[in-house]
Amino acid sequence: MATKRKSAAPNRSFKVSDQIQRDLSELIARELKDPRVGMVTLQSVEVTPDYAHAKVFFSVLVGDPEVTLAALNQAAGFLRNGLFKRLHIHTVPTLHFIYDRTTERAADMNALIAKAVASRGPEEE
Repeated sequence: MATKRKSAAPNRSFKVSDQIQRDLSELIARELKDPRVGMVTLQSVEVTPDYAHAKVFFSVLVGDPEVTLAALNQAAGFLRNGLFKRLHIHTVPTLHFIYDRTTERAADMNALIAKAVASRGPEEE
């Protein structure tokens, strides 16, 4: 029986992270009125096992990532309060926003690959 509880805990953590991501996306889009926060995409949320803290990874379609990061961290209390009203868990985590450069790196990698392919001569194909 103890093994069932161990396997259930990560699943619950995943569900809580997923719900936080969905609710935060909606809160940022609809209720956060900060002009420094433009088109933000939440990539993932990692919650600590005790639900005290959550790392929120985001990317930006338009705008300066550093300005957006500052604005989101400044609004973290407001967003946490909004989560408190929506989530049905005992502890709503403190939010820590982190700019995720994965899509930026992927675009750079694609550009490098395209450049390498374009530089190949016709005899190499």
